[in-house]
Amino acid sequence: MILSPSILSADFGILAEQVRKVENSGAQWLHIDVMDGHFVPNISFAMPVIKSLRKYTDLFFDVHLMIDKPERYIDKFIESGADGITFHAEATENIDECIKMIRLKNKLVGISICPETPLSSIDKYLDKVDMVLLMTVHPGYGGQKYISDVNKKIRELREKMGDEFKIQVDGGINEDTIDEALKNGANVIVAGTAVFNDDIEGSVKRLMNR
Repeated sequence: MILSPSILSADFGILAEQVRKVENSGAQWLHIDVMDGHFVPNISFAMPVIKSLRKYTDLFFDVHLMIDKPERYIDKFIESGADGITFHAEATENIDECIKMIRLKNKLVGISICPETPLSSIDKYLDKVDMVLLMTVHPGYGGQKYISDVNKKIRELREKMGDEFKIQVDGGINEDTIDEALKNGANVIVAGTAVFNDDIEGSVKRLMNR
């Protein structure tokens, strides 16, 4: 299992310090949500934050683009330090182009779908990507409850793609729901408030020990 703490829940005033705690506690990835105020209602950090943070950690930068027409910015996020790029199938009419752009830079290719989007909508792309991110909340807001209906998609995708394929879940993950996600076949776990709290080190270790 790979744990990818989401810095959307971190204290931005001491972000580098908190990221070091996450890294020292054993998390392997760092989840970086990019929101544009169009594809999702909220706005979050962009390239300058990623570039600045890159100097302070060797963690794998798991960049999740919740933006319209991600093909406009993929290269810039990679130049800023992204190790993997995940984009939303719902946000572009050029899925193949997005995949090729990421693949050309030898970065991890991820595709994401929202809870209401059927898995069948990305069937023809599954053999072209390294990871599928199944949103377990509606994207754009923190603090939502895990949508258990997505478990069926996780199981279906795991059966289709085999044991090694990366299935990431994002939203509503805590010390209770992580077991539900893992049991159904997820193996890359995004956690925000469940990590970035008053006990970052302990939270990472408890989640990693599932």
